[in-house]
Amino acid sequence: MSRASSAVSHPIVAAVREFVVREVAPAAPVFEHADLYPHALVARMKELGLFGALVPREYGGLGLDVSTYARVIEEICRGFMSLAGVINSHTMAALIVLQHGTDEQRRRLLPRFAAGLARGGLCLTEPHAGSDVQAIRTVAQRDGDRYLISGSKMFVTNGREGNTFALLALTDPGASPRHRGMSCFIVEKGAAGLEVVKSIAKLGYKGVDTAELLFERFPCPAANLVGGVEGRGFKHVMSGLETGRINIAARAVGVAQAALDEAARTVDSETPLPALADVATKVEAARLVTYWAAARKDRGERCDLEAGMAKLYASEAAQEAAVAAMGIVGPTSQLTAHSVERLYRDAPLMIVGEGTSEIQKMVIGRRLLEEYSVD
Repeated sequence: MSRASSAVSHPIVAAVREFVVREVAPAAPVFEHADLYPHALVARMKELGLFGALVPREYGGLGLDVSTYARVIEEICRGFMSLAGVINSHTMAALIVLQHGTDEQRRRLLPRFAAGLARGGLCLTEPHAGSDVQAIRTVAQRDGDRYLISGSKMFVTNGREGNTFALLALTDPGASPRHRGMSCFIVEKGAAGLEVVKSIAKLGYKGVDTAELLFERFPCPAANLVGGVEGRGFKHVMSGLETGRINIAARAVGVAQAALDEAARTVDSETPLPALADVATKVEAARLVTYWAAARKDRGERCDLEAGMAKLYASEAAQEAAVAAMGIVGPTSQLTAHSVERLYRDAPLMIVGEGTSEIQKMVIGRRLLEEYSVD
């Protein structure tokens, strides 16, 4: 166990750690290899209040700061990274309502998010768009006191098991620049016109449902237009990237720590100690940069630079740690009975999720030019 991770600063972190050790880690191989949704573990997270982790207490949530939330995510990912995805996508949807919704939307939706009654997700990516959010084609056409939504969304975490999604759509397809014609809606399952087309098979990140959703003139109440004003959806979605990237960094730290734990358990006289030292150093460095970014977020400071650095470094450190752990553990690391092979398959998601490493480098570079006033 690392020195940094042994410092428990909040009771919920200790509770989650015990939950992971006693319930998550033993069950993870079963859910992961069968690619089964972990209903029982998700129900326990609901009991712990984790669906309201960043929702203020006044709306029934835990009211955690981002640093504590990141510690919770790290602990979960040491046992089963997929489980954190259930909470993260949900939390991002809740934060959009918290930060950009009307007072009525907050009162109506946030208690449901906090209680886990509304199980959230993000409907952003489309089959042709990928990382280019401004290339979306999903449209929302006003029809009296509702909008009719048509389009396809890909890689929706909680797409099958969830019921409440933050969806980005075009309300003014002719707007220039294009992002000014985008609006964000809270879409709730129940009406006709929404189909879960398929669950998407993946290399890793198994056990959590990732789906393609098809909307065909799906009715969404106008009261669920986030903020009550059209044309602000792109800003709403982008504002959550800092927290999202810190979350991915925390996930990566958890996976990297798990790889280090597995490698250290196999230490013997033939273990390449420099390789073990490299992994341990990268894990601690990744943790420090992640909580540095989280602390800035908690202080209300701009942290797109720091969040980008944390996501970039931690995600690549997790990948390197998983690869190194396979070498240290040896041939048995290839067996499906060994958790190292799962970590090896899970790690690439953090490099791609919330913007690839190349995108993070562009964000970091642009911010550095801005900071140093280079024209």
